[in-house]
Amino acid sequence: MNALDTNVLARFFIDDPDDRESARQRPAAVAALSERSFVPVTVLLEFEWVMRGFYAMSRKDVSRVFRALMGIEHVVVDNRAALLQALELFDGGLDFADALHLAFSERATKLVTFDRALAKRVGRLDVAQRVVLLR
Repeated sequence: MNALDTNVLARFFIDDPDDRESARQRPAAVAALSERSFVPVTVLLEFEWVMRGFYAMSRKDVSRVFRALMGIEHVVVDNRAALLQALELFDGGLDFADALHLAFSERATKLVTFDRALAKRVGRLDVAQRVVLLR
């Protein structure tokens, strides 16, 4: 089984016609994703940043890419259930990193933070964990 990194995912999912290096690397990325593969959560976090920050993709498109990745039968995504929960939270308005923090903290009863915006956004969502704002 291969472990995939951010660059492989970007080359597979994002067709950048202005980047010759991307076009050159894309066939190798397609070949890599045709094999049984594993994607760590750290790669997903970085990949979201690349899609949003570098390629200026919308939240809806980012979510669509992640769901397409999870739809590839022979690709194992780190803690798929938590990632699905994080995507729901992301679709509900949370920042992707915050959604991951919350979803991957499933064993905790609360997430403590100084982030007022996070606490406010989570308060509007149906989330099992409480977010406690520290002052």
